[in-house]
Amino acid sequence: MDLHDYKDVAENYDRYLEVMYETENHYTGFQEFYLELARKYGSGGVVDIACGTGAVMLYLAEQGIDVDGTDLSEEMCKVSMEKAKERGLSLAIYPADMTKFSSGRKYSLAIIARSGFMHLPTPELQKAALQNIYEQLEDGGILTLNTFDPFPPYQTSQMASSPEDYKFRLEYTNSDGKREKIYNAITYDPVSQVMHGNWKFETLEEDGNIVGERIRPLTMRQTYRQEMKWLVELSGFEVVEIYKDYVWNKADEKASPCIWILKKKQGGK
Repeated sequence: MDLHDYKDVAENYDRYLEVMYETENHYTGFQEFYLELARKYGSGGVVDIACGTGAVMLYLAEQGIDVDGTDLSEEMCKVSMEKAKERGLSLAIYPADMTKFSSGRKYSLAIIARSGFMHLPTPELQKAALQNIYEQLEDGGILTLNTFDPFPPYQTSQMASSPEDYKFRLEYTNSDGKREKIYNAITYDPVSQVMHGNWKFETLEEDGNIVGERIRPLTMRQTYRQEMKWLVELSGFEVVEIYKDYVWNKADEKASPCIWILKKKQGGK
């Protein structure tokens, strides 16, 4: 299981992300970014893959975009469905693996926001996901997804870490009104390019005493930019553009987040 498969994580996901982004916000303007993409490319329908608790999907739906959602985590899908109902939205949201999902329709735009694609731990699974998404898109359809250029100083630090080397990340108030502290421990394998880690949640009483602890696993793969370009080509896409942020600044040669805009090639792979 992964971090996002747990009920307690899904229920509190929005709560701790809100706190996290106050100091670590790499996502300024991301909802508006996807809305602009949807208005430009989404006339044939949009699918939000790895939709999580619906930050992108619900925003697009409220702006009148025809959008479906899917996520590997059933718990995340349940949270996003409840949020949709609260907002009076009737959406198709269903749990599915991005390497296999099919809703029975074609889309003109597919979105994998944030780090959804990076949770595929092998090149084989990454390629399988890209090839499956290819089949779900209309000819000329657009796929956007995110990766991070591996950054050697971080890799070196993570290679020297152990699964018990927890570092404080943030404190927030959970869905039960309790204070919780989150700690991360992350290691990196340079051969597989996979980050293995654990998130530790400590539940606190008002006096600061710890009354509960949960450990939740997290696995993500780092993909080099040139490697990604080959995967894209092998899977029937071409690169339209790569951005380093959500305000349309193009990626340069420096290590940075990569927001890929990919186009399904006309006439097949």
